[in-house]
Amino acid sequence: MVNSLSSSNLLALQQATDSAARSGASSLSTAGQSGSAAGSTEGAFASMAKNENNFLTLLTAQLKHQDPSSPMNTENMAAQLAQFSSVEQQVQTNSNLNTLISLNETAQLTQDKGLVGRQVSVSGSTLPLQSGSAGLSFQAGAGQMVGISVANSAGQVVYHDVVRANNGQTSWNWDGKDDNGTSLSDGAYSVAVKSVDGRGNTADVPFTVRGTVTGMKKGSSGMNVVMGDAEIPLSNVQSTS
Repeated sequence: MVNSLSSSNLLALQQATDSAARSGASSLSTAGQSGSAAGSTEGAFASMAKNENNFLTLLTAQLKHQDPSSPMNTENMAAQLAQFSSVEQQVQTNSNLNTLISLNETAQLTQDKGLVGRQVSVSGSTLPLQSGSAGLSFQAGAGQMVGISVANSAGQVVYHDVVRANNGQTSWNWDGKDDNGTSLSDGAYSVAVKSVDGRGNTADVPFTVRGTVTGMKKGSSGMNVVMGDAEIPLSNVQSTS
């Protein structure tokens, strides 16, 4: 297969896929990276509640130490009380909203647990290596040469391949071994798929990765599908089997 490409085109293809795989490694989603947004939201609510208490303390001190011969103007007093009431209402609204979001996420988590144990195809560049096996599917022109590069979380490209596209969808499987034949640890890897034309111009090839769902988890922007050590947004799931 490789022999049908000139050495310069093969080099251009490998360089392009390697660069894309390394770039994707910086955004690999793993099981320990979710939930940060919820913590920052709770922190914002706590800060608002603290500001409410500070406002009440300042208002009380102002009333306690005002000049008896020149008490606070009633209009100013009403304005400050209205401001206090508005802040208090905002704190309660945010607290109730946070509770509602948590309940909705819990309900969705329970519903989506039906995916556990099923194989899914998802879009994105995260390739889950599970039990020494991983795979993807891509679509390119029949007979077109396609390059695939896999990088680890450190951004090191560990495996290259060049394959000829079939008519329609082409399935590609990886046995989890690097270019030297050494078996790699299961985990989340970055993968890139590109094609090259006769002039050495490379282009992205659309693809989906395959994996078995091992769990569901709340992420920073919604629910995530867990596949071994890899986490991928639920919205990226294209099909299940």
